[in-house]
Amino acid sequence: MGLTTAAFFVLAGVALIGCAYAVTRLRPWARSPILLAQLIQLGLAWNFRDNPTTVVAIALAVVAAVTLAGLLHPASMEALADESR
Repeated sequence: MGLTTAAFFVLAGVALIGCAYAVTRLRPWARSPILLAQLIQLGLAWNFRDNPTTVVAIALAVVAAVTLAGLLHPASMEALADESR
């Protein structure tokens, strides 16, 4: 069970790295998985808000907020707009 769980999270991490690379290449499809991962991360930060994991919660929330702000910034939205519409 532990091995398959670890393999799943490694695969998910590799997929997010691929999406991050695709965002740098201005692929609009790659924004959605990253946004979803950051929203999940905000929920995880909320669950870690009590002691002794408060510092972890703050770090998770800050990283998620900065990433969301960057991906939802008007300049990013314009750059990642799907031109085929």
